[in-house]
Amino acid sequence: MKFINYLEKISGVSIYGMSSLLLFGGFFLIMLIWSIKADKQMIEEIRNIPLD
Repeated sequence: MKFINYLEKISGVSIYGMSSLLLFGGFFLIMLIWSIKADKQMIEEIRNIPLD
């Protein structure tokens, strides 16, 4: 029996796909906003960490 057959038997399984998409999108949006608003000096320090 294939894995998809197990998923079809679960009622409301589509909510898992939608919730994971919303979590990923929310996290990406938060990180995008943070990167735009972050202090440029802090970004420069973080960028130079591997070189130190």
